[in-house]
Amino acid sequence: MSELVPGGNLPLPGGVVTVRVPGPFDVSALVTDDGGKVRDDGDFVFYNQPDAPGARLRGDTLTVDPPRLRAGATRVTVAVSPAEPGTPLGRLPSPVLQVADAGGRVVARFAPPRPRQEAVLLLAEIYRRGDRWKLRALGQGYAEGLAALARDFGVEILDAEPAAQAPPTTPGRRPVQAPPTSAAPATAPIPPTSAVRPTGPPPPASPALPTAPPPPTVPDDFLGPVNAARQTVGSPPIALDVRLVAAAREHAAALAAAGRLGVESRDGVSVYQRVIAAGFPYLTVGEHLVSGPRTPAEFVAHCLRTEAPSRTLREPAFTHAGLACARGGPSGDMYWVALWARPLTPEGLAGAAVRVVELTNRERARAGLRPLAPDPRLTTAAQAHSADMVARDFYSHTSPDGHRPWDRAAAAGFTRRSIGENIACGQRSPADVVEGWMNSPGHRVNILKPDFTHIGIGFAGGGRAGTYWTQLFGG
Repeated sequence: MSELVPGGNLPLPGGVVTVRVPGPFDVSALVTDDGGKVRDDGDFVFYNQPDAPGARLRGDTLTVDPPRLRAGATRVTVAVSPAEPGTPLGRLPSPVLQVADAGGRVVARFAPPRPRQEAVLLLAEIYRRGDRWKLRALGQGYAEGLAALARDFGVEILDAEPAAQAPPTTPGRRPVQAPPTSAAPATAPIPPTSAVRPTGPPPPASPALPTAPPPPTVPDDFLGPVNAARQTVGSPPIALDVRLVAAAREHAAALAAAGRLGVESRDGVSVYQRVIAAGFPYLTVGEHLVSGPRTPAEFVAHCLRTEAPSRTLREPAFTHAGLACARGGPSGDMYWVALWARPLTPEGLAGAAVRVVELTNRERARAGLRPLAPDPRLTTAAQAHSADMVARDFYSHTSPDGHRPWDRAAAAGFTRRSIGENIACGQRSPADVVEGWMNSPGHRVNILKPDFTHIGIGFAGGGRAGTYWTQLFGG
């Protein structure tokens, strides 16, 4: 059995898996695509709507059959909220998630850091990578409640019906509402956040939902100006992503508490680590950290006034964004965090590796050298080293357990005698990282070494520096 930490992941066994969270909690799940959005009301599984294609909720146990999920689904995000709405999770025992295979054997356990005032906690996501399904631990909290969580995933909240129209209830059970008949996308009958667990006839419903103030990220004030600016240079529009919003909120709160801007907050956690912990593995990432603006529109205008932030905002490689702010510091300023990213996909990772090899071979051709051939064994070793640097928070050719480049190459099955390695961190693209290596004498020697015949490329996002690259050469 694997004990997971926030951001940790593991491959799932084939077939049906069950996710159980015992205790005084309600389990819910959202079925989404790679963009993190539901397609319609059928993608939200909770106590009033316990069944969806490939997902079934019974009490504290969610059963997921990945091959039977609706077409286009690549992720199932599992959340818990108090069984008694309005109760902060901090007043309850810490939720513990247990994942079991089709035979009932527990394969993973995740105990997140104890919640405080959060009303909902994202515990984990089951997601597809290539033809495999994996589990990633999250541990991301929402203070605004289940309705706010659902809205961030693209669910349109319906007002509760008047009590006179509600069906009778059985003591101790919630009323089950029929799915909406409207053709509007992504709707689900979520109860008001102020509701209590029914123990008799339902009380009159509040006509307004939710009672919590809206988050500061207003799409019209943010996405409108951003996408207009991107359009002027031919960049595609970006979309808000719930995971990037969650990471931005957490980092903005940390900056406001410290009263200063920084990629790494006072607790030693970088904004990139927060992105990964929120469940958004990325191929490329950018950030804006700003204090002062009062609205999203003012924030965007501030970024567009300076060349480097403006270039990031307009970068065509980015497809998703998140924005959040928090008030703090000695003068009560607003601290803003904007995150820009492209999600990591197998195709994107392979494409980045191909581009690094192409650029490397271009430099070798200029020096009159033969090109390097990609080698799957070197690729495996290089990818593992980049991921290890992120996971164990180090940056070195020698891993914490003493393994060096030739050890990793040999372990992957590459037995040639000549081995070399270049590593880099912080560069946002294949062009940037190859340029950086070529501008460094020691790294340049490896790229232009005549004896090398093969190459493998590794990349991982996260850690303190944001991006970690590995070139492993053999000959």
